[in-house]
Amino acid sequence: MQPHLIVSDLDGTLLGADHDLAALTIDTLRALAEEGHGLCLASGRHHRDMVGFRDRLGGAAHIISSNGAWTLDAAGQCVRSAHLRPEQVEMLLGLPRPSEVRLNMYREDAWLIDDHAPGLLALHEATGFEYQVAPTERMEVQGVGKVLYIGEPRLLATIEAAAREAAGDALHITYSMSHSLEIMAAGVNKGSAVSALLDDLGIPAERCLAFGDNLNDLEMLSLAGEAHVMANAHPQLAQDLPGATVIGHHAEEGVARCLRRRFGLADERHG
Repeated sequence: MQPHLIVSDLDGTLLGADHDLAALTIDTLRALAEEGHGLCLASGRHHRDMVGFRDRLGGAAHIISSNGAWTLDAAGQCVRSAHLRPEQVEMLLGLPRPSEVRLNMYREDAWLIDDHAPGLLALHEATGFEYQVAPTERMEVQGVGKVLYIGEPRLLATIEAAAREAAGDALHITYSMSHSLEIMAAGVNKGSAVSALLDDLGIPAERCLAFGDNLNDLEMLSLAGEAHVMANAHPQLAQDLPGATVIGHHAEEGVARCLRRRFGLADERHG
């Protein structure tokens, strides 16, 4: 069998409702790696937050983090990065925003936030990754892969409109969840990062299986030869990708069960 590249988003896709990897998922991806297939975790998360998941898969997975701003090889070395320009970061930090909207920044080695938001940490309990609180005026504008705003959708819509008016096509703007507005440099997205990784590995897009659940997965799913949308996905995603296959729910190991059928792995029962 020719090797494939299996690429999956994390939250809402590969991870369960507890934002962690299920035993069936770990067993399935380890088995496929042992058969010679490539693995890639592609997420809006910071790469330091993703390393723990990769290690539990046997350390064989590539990492695409911050929606494509950084790519790490299976050995954990950064092979590609794309940062916002400092003046773009300054503009984004200066956009008017309501006090209840949290401004976040992903730099090479840290997740910065403008004020405490304990509820966000629940998403990262499985990895222990935590933010560092920093006043906006003290946030470093160099080496920033992603700026994100977290808040109510109606409030984020106003910030999105202001960013688009200020920067036009010079930014890539998307949502990883309805309450998470994510902004990278133009051309930076999971799709462009996966395309570059496929070139690195010498695997054609036709042999790429991709899995996702939200709008920041659109470009990645669009290029994959076999695109899969979760049952719990954002409704717009399936509409934009009529050729994609809708599979099971992320809380029911939908990705693992799909892969076991696709590659003929023996059925395994897990608790």
